[in-house]
Amino acid sequence: MPLPSLLRLLLLSALWGASFLFMRIATPVLGAFPTAFFRVLLGALGLVVILAVLGVRWRFDGKSKASLAIGMINSGIPFAMFCIAAQYLPAGYSAMLNASTPLMGVIIGAAFFQERLTRDRLIGVALGVMGVGVLVGTGPVAISGGLLIGAGACLVAAACYGLGGFVVRRWIAERGGLDSRLIAMGSQFGATLLLAPFMLGQVALTPNGRIWNDAGVWWAMLALGFACTSLAYLLYFRLVEDLGPIKPLTVTMLVPLFGVLWGALFLGERVTWAHGVGGLLIATALWLILFKRQRSRFNERTRRTPS
Repeated sequence: MPLPSLLRLLLLSALWGASFLFMRIATPVLGAFPTAFFRVLLGALGLVVILAVLGVRWRFDGKSKASLAIGMINSGIPFAMFCIAAQYLPAGYSAMLNASTPLMGVIIGAAFFQERLTRDRLIGVALGVMGVGVLVGTGPVAISGGLLIGAGACLVAAACYGLGGFVVRRWIAERGGLDSRLIAMGSQFGATLLLAPFMLGQVALTPNGRIWNDAGVWWAMLALGFACTSLAYLLYFRLVEDLGPIKPLTVTMLVPLFGVLWGALFLGERVTWAHGVGGLLIATALWLILFKRQRSRFNERTRRTPS
């Protein structure tokens, strides 16, 4: 991997890992739905500015509604779920549970999209489930209703991410494609539309005037919206452009490391052996799902190619 791409990958991992830190700061004050809403709203506005600077034309070619719907699935619901989890779980926990996204993709693909379920993928899913079980069952957070709600919310978010790739392929790629930067911007507007009524409902039911003048919380929200969403999307799509669709997926393995690191450094979250064991099982599962299959295909093509 070229050095500039490696640096972009590390920065992207650090930003997405930090998103769990900022959600952990903002959610107890703003509430789950307002935090998720302002994240996608600020992310959308940031992407509007970025696309304007880059001179990208807003030509959706009849796919604007699909982009909005993708945003509801791939940003709106997951961000809300992670904000709900932030009320119960340390930032590092949520970041590590987020790494189950490829596992969810394998299960959803096999169940609904006729994706082939290979031996390596089955083993990967089993190891991933074990890793999640170790993290939830033996981690530093005592088993409680809150822990189960938070872990369940993270897994719902991961399932939405896993589904997102398939709906992008079906609604966008198979219909002629679309500039990925437009998909990113349109998706954030779709998520904003989805979350707006939930945000207004929560603010109306639990009014708290202090949330609007808490500077620390709003600095966290600005970082969450502009850095962890707008800038992160720009970095991710640049990596896809430079490296193809597979190598950028290594970010899935690096985000939990940064999530645990930022939580320990800035929130004083405790790191235990469960983080290491659960993280190792999940990382092994991701390698089996994301990379071993690709290497096997490469070796098979190499054997078939005449020298």
